[in-house]
Amino acid sequence: MQSILIFAQFIFAVALLILVHELGHFLAAKLVGIQVKELGIGFPPRIAHLFTRGGTDFTLNWIPLGGFVRPAGENDPDLPGGFSAASPWARLVMLAAGPVMNILAALVLFTIIFAQLGRPDFDTVVIQDVSTDSPAALAGLQAGDIVLEIDNQEVLGSQELHDLIYANLGEPIDLLYSRDGRTNTVSIVPRDPPPEEGAIGIAMGNPSIPIGSGEALFYGGQAISTQVQALVSLPGRLISGELSADQGRLVGYKGMYDIYTEVRQADAAPSADLPSGTNTLAFFASISVSLALLNLMPIPALDGGRILFTLPEIIFGKRIPPAYENMINVVGLALLFLLVIYVNVQDFINPVIAP
Repeated sequence: MQSILIFAQFIFAVALLILVHELGHFLAAKLVGIQVKELGIGFPPRIAHLFTRGGTDFTLNWIPLGGFVRPAGENDPDLPGGFSAASPWARLVMLAAGPVMNILAALVLFTIIFAQLGRPDFDTVVIQDVSTDSPAALAGLQAGDIVLEIDNQEVLGSQELHDLIYANLGEPIDLLYSRDGRTNTVSIVPRDPPPEEGAIGIAMGNPSIPIGSGEALFYGGQAISTQVQALVSLPGRLISGELSADQGRLVGYKGMYDIYTEVRQADAAPSADLPSGTNTLAFFASISVSLALLNLMPIPALDGGRILFTLPEIIFGKRIPPAYENMINVVGLALLFLLVIYVNVQDFINPVIAP
C-alpha cells in the first residue's frame, strides 16, 4: 500500500509540473489574443467536460501525466484569432511561456529550500566526516568540529585549509578547532594522501547561515543557473569522454521514479542538516528545469522547434509556408514519440542507478 501511495505522489507531482507548463501556454495565449479551444487536465481519452469559459473548454482526461492546450487554428493560417494567423511575436510568446513557467516553478521550489537551509558560510569550515584510522581520527577530531586555525593562521575557507594542510605533508601542524562552544588544539601530521582520502582524512563542508526571502530567491536563481550550465554542457562532456554514456543518458518515467524512490529514502533518514522533504523538493525542481530545457531544444514538434520557425519571419519578414512547417512538425512528433518509447524501454532493460 505504501508503494502505491509513493507511486501516486510521483505521478501527481510530475503531472503537476507538466500542467504548469501547459498553463503557461494558456495564459500567454490569452495575453496575446490567441484563442484556445481546450485546456485539458491529463491526456485523452476524455473523462468529462468540466466547464467552458472565455471560449475555452476545460476538460478532465484519463491519462494522468500532465495536460495540453489546443489553440484554435493551430495549423490554419486563415482562421482569424487562431495560432497560425497570429503574429510571429505572439506565437513566440505563447511557445516560450511553457518553459518559462517551469523555470518559475523551479525557482519557487529552490527558494523554499534555501529559505529553510540558509546559505553556506564559505568563510567557516566544518568537518563533515572523519575517515577511520586517519590522522584526524587518531587526533580525536569528529564530524561537526569547526576548524579555526592551522599553526596560528586563521582558516577562512575550505581551499585555504586544504592549502595549509598540503603545504605541510609529513610535518606536524597544530590545528585549533571548536566543538560545542569550546576550543581545543591537536597536533596532526598530514600524510601522503591515500586513494579517495585526504591528507588528514576529513571531508570538509560549510555551516549554514539563516537568510531572508530575498537572498533565498537569489540563491534559488543561482541553483537554476548551475543546473542549466550543467545540462547545456552535457553533450560536449559526453563527446570529450569526460562523462560516460550511462552518466549522460536520458531517463523516462520509470527512471525518474527509481531516482524518486531513492530521494524519498534519503528524506526519510534522520538528518540534523536537512529538513524533511528537502531532497524531494530539489528533485522536482531539477525535473522542472530539465523539462523547460528539453522543450526549448530546436526539435520539430517541441516548443523550441516551433520557436525556430518564427525566427525567419521576425528577422527577414518572410514566413516559412505553414504547410511545410506542419509536415516537419508531424514527422518530428513521430520521431520524438519513437525516442520516448526507446528511452522508457531502456529504463527497464538498463535500470538507472541512482546517485
